[in-house]
Amino acid sequence: MEVSIIGTGYVGLVTGACLAAVGHGVTCVDHVAARVETISRGRTPFFEPGLQDLVARTVAAGRLSATADLIGAVRASEVTLIAVGTPDNAGEIDLSQIEAAARAVGAAIVEKDAYHVVAVKSTVTPGTTEGIVRRRLEEASGKRAGEDFGLCMNPEFLREGSAVEDFMHPDRIVVGAFDARAAEVFARLYAMFDCPKPVVSLTNAEFVKYASNAFLATTISFANELAGLCEATPGADAEVVLDGLHLDKRLSPVLDGIRVQPGILHYLRPSSGFGGSCFPKDLTALRAFARERRLPTPLIDAVDQVNAARNEAVLAMAEARIGPLADRQVAVLGLAFKAGTDDLRHSPAIELVLGLLARGAHVAVYDPVATDLARPVLGEKVVYADTAMTAIEGADVVVIGAAWPQWRDLDWAKAMTVMRGAVVFDARNSLRDFPLPDGLTRLGIGAGRRAISA
Repeated sequence: MEVSIIGTGYVGLVTGACLAAVGHGVTCVDHVAARVETISRGRTPFFEPGLQDLVARTVAAGRLSATADLIGAVRASEVTLIAVGTPDNAGEIDLSQIEAAARAVGAAIVEKDAYHVVAVKSTVTPGTTEGIVRRRLEEASGKRAGEDFGLCMNPEFLREGSAVEDFMHPDRIVVGAFDARAAEVFARLYAMFDCPKPVVSLTNAEFVKYASNAFLATTISFANELAGLCEATPGADAEVVLDGLHLDKRLSPVLDGIRVQPGILHYLRPSSGFGGSCFPKDLTALRAFARERRLPTPLIDAVDQVNAARNEAVLAMAEARIGPLADRQVAVLGLAFKAGTDDLRHSPAIELVLGLLARGAHVAVYDPVATDLARPVLGEKVVYADTAMTAIEGADVVVIGAAWPQWRDLDWAKAMTVMRGAVVFDARNSLRDFPLPDGLTRLGIGAGRRAISA
């Protein structure tokens, strides 16, 4: 099947490369010439594990290409996926890119006689696909959805850092279909994937995506509110408490005598909060959606409030236990919103850096893939290190900002010799149960402890 995809961000390019990998012909469309050129050379414009190899192989095989010619790409395909951004704009979802893409796709199918299916892949509030997207497509094409062209909503469930794995081995593929014929086309598109494939209404498909992200964000904020209580209670440890919670068979069932630990348990851990391109903006959009309908969302509001306060609470706890951070040299390891990605959007680690600077600390930073990307965000306020060890040199305190596995491979004995202090503040608990050398103190989160001397 020939597929065109509008947008080459995390969702668009991962979707394109994976569909090409299973045998479809895919053309990715972007108005940014540099992105088109990069993909055409078999390269990726951002970091995502496994994606570089996939793009290189599918471009070389002639199944994946990139272009700025939207009209040509749409007319040469059977299905068009719209995967453009839907950012937050002053507390409201910004649908301008969705509208523009729908108009452009509509204009492209004016002269097309063959049945064409248009699907929204972007995260949009309920009613968007059947409302504004359908209207723009019909206005621009002069055709009618369900008769002259198909319309679907196909939400993505890709986690940055494991997006390729998530796409190739999905737990579900949800298809919101305006008409039965469009649903049949999507059944062919995803025929090679073995997983539940519910076909629902457009609105329900949109709601499934928001329900998923709101639920996951809720588990994180629940764990962090509990962590805050434990941090204020000497002798308490949220990790131990949550370990006990995880043993509930409704969370980790025992099957054939073996306890299964599902992925949701990873969200029920203390942290410095959630970030990234999805949870913050999607919660904001869902709250705005509810306000338009004059409905309160006290639980979702609280999830957002707990997350917004968590970073400051984590820094306050650190300062209470290691003393004032003013004029201290601090090394921050990890800047992306989580390990496995170079995405800095709403990154708790960046917020930690800003909080340290506000307290008067002198900060050096390092991330395995995102150090240079942080320059436009942090400017000249920090020192950008080429390696983790360089960042650590002369540091009074090392802060773990993102839980990259590389920190466990770091030569911590050598680190002790180049540090000025002897404290590692683990804001992601990534070194929990990891044996640091004697004399190097790890201060984690979620535990009530006495103050220590740096």
